[in-house]
Amino acid sequence: MTKVINEYKKYRWFHTSSKKMVIGGKSANQNDDLLKTLKKDKKELIVMHTSSPGSPFSVILSPINSLKPSDIEQAAIFTGCFSKAWKDRKKRAEIHIFKLSQLSKPKTAKAGTWQVKGKIKKVRVELQLALTLQYDTLRAVPLSVSKSPLLTIVPGTINKEQMLPKIALELGEKYSQEAILSALPPGGVKIRR
Repeated sequence: MTKVINEYKKYRWFHTSSKKMVIGGKSANQNDDLLKTLKKDKKELIVMHTSSPGSPFSVILSPINSLKPSDIEQAAIFTGCFSKAWKDRKKRAEIHIFKLSQLSKPKTAKAGTWQVKGKIKKVRVELQLALTLQYDTLRAVPLSVSKSPLLTIVPGTINKEQMLPKIALELGEKYSQEAILSALPPGGVKIRR
């Protein structure tokens, strides 16, 4: 787990309101690498994925017994927002929650595909995020994480590259285009007033 924590910036990431780090893969290959690395440590962690394909495997990098219900909820929102559900402009997504030990990778499975055995908890989350600073880095996080969001966003019809000038203006042009794009989910974005 130390390797993953040290390299967290190469993944999608944020910290919950109780300071728990959550990371997720940006691609099928990155999801595989993340899960394989974490499974080698044999530590039990909470993992999430949407009910349909096209989602990060999001992992809360803290012992299960240290988690609050808000950590689980915020990680679930993050998982939904960085999934295909956001690209498809859905308002909500169903998230599956399970333990790392329940996952296995069939030998013939394609990249990013894992099998979950046993009980799965299912929750539905609303897709909306707040742009805020976490550890001096612009992040898109669940609304309940940020006490004073810089901007609230939801899935929209205008892709994030086209929205970049408007978002930069709304943020007071304090952040680079690269920082803004890195924080945003893939797909269209709409600013919520």
